[in-house]
Amino acid sequence: MPLKSKHPRIEPLSPPYGEAAGEALELLGYSPIQLFRVWARRPELARSIAGWGSYYLSRRSALTLRQRELVIDRTTALCGADYEWAVHVAGFAEKVGLDAAQLASLAKGRPTDDCWHTTDRAVLEAVDELHATFDLSDDTWANLVAATDEDAALDLILICGWYHAISFTVRALRLPLEPGTEPISAH
Repeated sequence: MPLKSKHPRIEPLSPPYGEAAGEALELLGYSPIQLFRVWARRPELARSIAGWGSYYLSRRSALTLRQRELVIDRTTALCGADYEWAVHVAGFAEKVGLDAAQLASLAKGRPTDDCWHTTDRAVLEAVDELHATFDLSDDTWANLVAATDEDAALDLILICGWYHAISFTVRALRLPLEPGTEPISAH
């Protein structure tokens, strides 16, 4: 396997930001992490992404905050996207009550691990099946809807797909971890 570059393929913007980039970063609503600063190189792209992100990050999603983070953490772990995994675990794991056993299971376990209750298990089984087959069986769909509802199931599919795209992006860009975060292998 070829050696991977240790430097980002697209250098994130550094302050001071131009007016358009600064406005785009402000729309993204968080401290300007590397990924956002790469997007802000193209402010129109960053503004468009901010629109999608504001839907589910501002809690308008039908998924609970915990369910959303289970989808994101499991998807990024399955994709081997250390950067995005680390950002979300650092920012949300404690808020949504993920303990060490659950983080280890998200990183390299299975939805059937003993640390998961029924609703979490249904969410994780759907994520794993989407990742493996790009589809949901009727049984997986029924279990997911019973544990959440149809609106949450739709949001899960979209967020899972979105974080595949984010995982592709952070891996292909070779973004190094943000300071103070840990890779998937640390769990």
